[in-house]
Amino acid sequence: MHTRHSTFSLSGHILHRVDFDPATFSDDDLRWLPHHPNFSRAVVKRKAEHLAGRLAAFYALQAHGIEHVAGTGDRRQPLWPDGWYGSISHCGNRALATVAKTPVGVDIEKIIDAGHCEEIAPGIIGAAERKVLEACGLDFPPGLTLAFSAKESLYKALSFRLNHIPEFSTAEVIHCGSDSLTLRLNAGFHPALAGENCRLPWRQIDDSVVTLALA
Repeated sequence: MHTRHSTFSLSGHILHRVDFDPATFSDDDLRWLPHHPNFSRAVVKRKAEHLAGRLAAFYALQAHGIEHVAGTGDRRQPLWPDGWYGSISHCGNRALATVAKTPVGVDIEKIIDAGHCEEIAPGIIGAAERKVLEACGLDFPPGLTLAFSAKESLYKALSFRLNHIPEFSTAEVIHCGSDSLTLRLNAGFHPALAGENCRLPWRQIDDSVVTLALA
């Protein structure tokens, strides 16, 4: 599969990006992964994006001198070397990955089509959050996408502490700036984290939004 690797920095943290062409994917490419038999029945799109994500993760670990291909756990989560945390995200023909010595989450989302925003917004943000995003000066589609992505990143970073998938309403957007967004957690996310504020850096890349959570 044809891929292109690059990196960029978000709030001083390095993210590894792999752009890929699914049309050039071959099943033989997947054999690079030790767990490739798990994907024998997957569609080509799923195989290609999984491979690209694991390749981005490999580059991220390699940058720290670690030669390791992230496996897959019983909840389909990436398995990282002892002492390391990491996160992977896909969007279209692009994959991102990052690793750290502390919990981390990364997410990339294509900006939601304006025609669908009003329909899906109630499941992502409340009225007060919408006002915060509007005050930031963002149009509704990128603002809604940013809120969605930030909540996804935070869940990824803190998932090791959870035994459930929290509702979007358990993390509230309380501040938004040109390069960061703050979420306040409530007891529905995790009782021990209720009232905690989490700042997430973000940036827009082409037609997508990238967010990063560092726990």
